[in-house]
Amino acid sequence: MADSDIERLRDGIDHAWEEARNFGLDPFPTHFELVPASIMYEFASYSLPGRFSHWTHGKAYHRQKMQYDFGLSKIYEMVVNTNPSYAFLMEMNDLLQNTFVAAHVFGHTDFFKNNAYFQHTSRRMIDKVSFHAERIAKYEFDHGKAEVERFLDAVLSIQEHVDYNLLIRQDEPDKDKNEEKSAHVVPGPYDDLWGLDTRAKKAEEARERKRGKSPRFPEQPEKDILLFLMRYSPHLEPWQRDIIDIVRTEMLYFVPQMQTKTMNEGWASIWHSRIMRSMGDNGYISDSDILEFATLHSGVLSPSKTHLNPYYVGFKVFEDIERRWDNPTKEEQERQGRKPGQGRQKIFEVREMDNDVSFLRNYLTKDLIKELDLYLYKKEGDEWVIVEKNWEKVRDGIVASMTNFGSPYLVVENGDYRGNRELYINHLFEGQELDMVYAEKTLQYVYTLWGRPVHLETLYEGKKILLSYDGERNTKSSLEK
Repeated sequence: MADSDIERLRDGIDHAWEEARNFGLDPFPTHFELVPASIMYEFASYSLPGRFSHWTHGKAYHRQKMQYDFGLSKIYEMVVNTNPSYAFLMEMNDLLQNTFVAAHVFGHTDFFKNNAYFQHTSRRMIDKVSFHAERIAKYEFDHGKAEVERFLDAVLSIQEHVDYNLLIRQDEPDKDKNEEKSAHVVPGPYDDLWGLDTRAKKAEEARERKRGKSPRFPEQPEKDILLFLMRYSPHLEPWQRDIIDIVRTEMLYFVPQMQTKTMNEGWASIWHSRIMRSMGDNGYISDSDILEFATLHSGVLSPSKTHLNPYYVGFKVFEDIERRWDNPTKEEQERQGRKPGQGRQKIFEVREMDNDVSFLRNYLTKDLIKELDLYLYKKEGDEWVIVEKNWEKVRDGIVASMTNFGSPYLVVENGDYRGNRELYINHLFEGQELDMVYAEKTLQYVYTLWGRPVHLETLYEGKKILLSYDGERNTKSSLEK
C-alpha cells in the first residue's frame, strides 16, 4: 500500500470506530497491522503470534497457504482477544476491503470484552505464549528436540479435554485456602513454573490420602483430563508437567472462542454491515464502494449445503431476535410482558450472556430453520434429499454437535484401577461413536503421559466395550454380561 492509501485506511478505521461507538458497541482498544499473506497464514496456523513450534502448526500453515495460492480460500483478518486487541489485515487487500474488515473486527473486540464466557480469559495471552515458547525451546535444548516433540504429540492428542468451568468456579482443591488469603505476592510470568515441584508433591500426597479413604480415585469423575494427568501422573518429570500446563493454559484461552463461534461471527457480521452502511450514509465511502461492499458482505454470508456457515447463521439469528423483540405479538406482550422496541437491548443482552449452545437452543426457531433451509440432508445418487423435517430434532441435532465443542465427552473414572495405578476413562456416550483407529492411537499417547496401562470404556455398535493399551499392544473386550 502506498503511504496515501495507508493514511486513507487509517481515516477509514477511525470512522468505523466512531460508528461502532455510536451504535453502542464497547470494543477493546484495537491495534491494526498490515501484513503479507505469508505472515497472515503463519499467524492463523499458530492461532496466536509467538506460540511454540510444532509440526501440526506447520501442517496447518501449508494447507491454508496452498488454498490461498490456488484461490480456494482467503483470510481477510485475524484478531486476537487481548487488551488492547491486535488485528492483522492483509496488505494486498484494497482500501475498501480492509475498512470493511476493520468494522468486522470491532464487532469481535466488543464481543471479547463483553461476553460472559470471555471474562476469565487472560488479556495478556500474546506475552504468555511467548514465555511458553521460550520454556519449550529450553526443554528442547536440555532434553533433545525429538524427545520434547514426542511428548508434545501426546499432550496435543488430548488437548481438547479440559474443563473451562474450573476457571469459573476457581476450583483449586490442592491450595491451602488460609495461605492463599494471607499471601500478597504480585504474580509473574514464570510463577506457574516455579511452583511445579511443590504442586506435584501436593498432588501425590493428595492421591495417596485418597487411595486410603476411597475405593475410587478421583472420588468424582474428572472431566479435565489434562489437569488430572498433570497433577497425578506417577512418573512425569517437572518439565513434562510444565508442558502439559502450557498446553492446557493455551487451550483454556481458546475454549470461549470455540464455545461462541456462531455468535461471535454473527455479531461481527451484524455490525460490519451496519457500520459500513452508516459510513455510506454519512459520505465516508462512495456509492460504488457501497455496491462493492454489498458483494463482499453477501460472499461472507453465503449459505452452504454441506456445513453451517457461522457468519450466516449467527447473523440471521441475531437479526431475527431483534425483529421479534422490536415487534412482539399481542400474546407475547400479554403473557411475557414484552414491550415493543426492545430489539437492540435484547441482542446486547444475548451477546453478553449466551454461548452457541444456549443461543441456538433458545433462538433458532421453526421459522428460521425453514428460512435458512437447515433441514438435514443426505445425497442419494445425484440428488440431495431431506432426511429430517422435524424442526426441533434439527435444532437439537445442531446443538448436540456443538456440545463440548464437537469433541467426545470423556472423564477420568478411576486413577487407581484394579489397585494398580491403571487409568480408567469413561466415554459419556452422546450418540456419536468413536473412531476406533483414532481412539486406539490416542490411548497409546495417554499411556505416554500416565506411564501405566490405560483403559477407555465406550459404546460401539450398540454394545459397551473396553479399549485398553498396556504399553505394548491395544486390546478390545466386551463389557456386556
